[in-house]
Amino acid sequence: MTHENRALRGSNRILGSIHPHAATMSRRSLVVALTVATIAWGSAGIAQTGTTLPAGGMVFTADEYSNSLSRIDLSSGDVTTVPATIVPHNVQISPDGSLLLAVGMAASNDEGHGEEQSHGAMAGMEGGGELVLFDPKDLAAGPMARIPVGMHPAHVITDIDGKRAFVTNAADDTLSVIDLASREVIASVATGDYPHGQRTSPDGRVIWAANVNSGNVSVIDTGTLEEVARIDVGATPVQVGFLPDGSRAYVSLRDENSVAVVDTNAQEVIATVNVGRGPIQLYATPDGRFVYVANQGTEADPDDTVSVIDVATNSVTATIPTGRGAHGVTVSSDGRNVFVTNMFNGTVSVIDVASQAVLANIPVGEGASGITYRP
Repeated sequence: MTHENRALRGSNRILGSIHPHAATMSRRSLVVALTVATIAWGSAGIAQTGTTLPAGGMVFTADEYSNSLSRIDLSSGDVTTVPATIVPHNVQISPDGSLLLAVGMAASNDEGHGEEQSHGAMAGMEGGGELVLFDPKDLAAGPMARIPVGMHPAHVITDIDGKRAFVTNAADDTLSVIDLASREVIASVATGDYPHGQRTSPDGRVIWAANVNSGNVSVIDTGTLEEVARIDVGATPVQVGFLPDGSRAYVSLRDENSVAVVDTNAQEVIATVNVGRGPIQLYATPDGRFVYVANQGTEADPDDTVSVIDVATNSVTATIPTGRGAHGVTVSSDGRNVFVTNMFNGTVSVIDVASQAVLANIPVGEGASGITYRP
């Protein structure tokens, strides 16, 4: 099977469920393309519980339907949305906070995701995939660099030193390695079929990338830049999340409505946890007690929950209502709050870990998918 055919198969299976098109697109993408919008929480009709919100830090989102990026300033309550120049699916802040990295296909003048693109034609895109670098303190200044990568880039991460970036190219079955100083691709690593979500292990020695169509995870050595193992995990793995001590990895299995628990030393599945429908991203708390799983469902039948896995028992101990199409997950560095993008609502839910309750739903750009946090 050719790369093109595999890409189309992956698009049919993945684009429609991980980042499907907006059923009724507004003209917001055209407005975003021309302006930088800043709003305050209080003026945006945000549902709040009265519980104290996070005191500081920033949250960034990739807004896929509006071809934009959003920044939530947790101190001031301001939300800034800027053009992304790509159809962004994922974002990542660098370890030192100096760069915001975003990946996606180059955007055309169309209105972001349309029906054809959701089913494999990539409408609203032109050219190839790009890694785009922004100054997180000044998003309005526009891209600092645009670096060509592979086709249909899905996720971006950095190494623990912030010297290199890694981008999964779903349509190419590769991982691009980018030197962030020279801003050039320095290597390409073969993976399994349709790599999507990825994480660096806590010790920085390996990257685990979820291969959606081949039902396994690629283990890539960050020193040699070679794939050293593939671990079978189950149907349609989408994202990987490590415990802070690196002893286990949790892998979302979208079509099984479950999460595989992998012993990282033995490199084998030791448990499977049933969660909500269509789990996508997942993230462990810094104390290693819980893993939060975003359940997106599908556009036709969206889920709107986050499952909380107790690591000690590998069981779901709470299910938290968020917004429609819960997709991306990240956790504050102090472990007090979890931030979840809701793709079909264009919002971010702020969860209080102590009470397991949503404190606020903050409007961002349309089709909010990837998310990252900076203290």
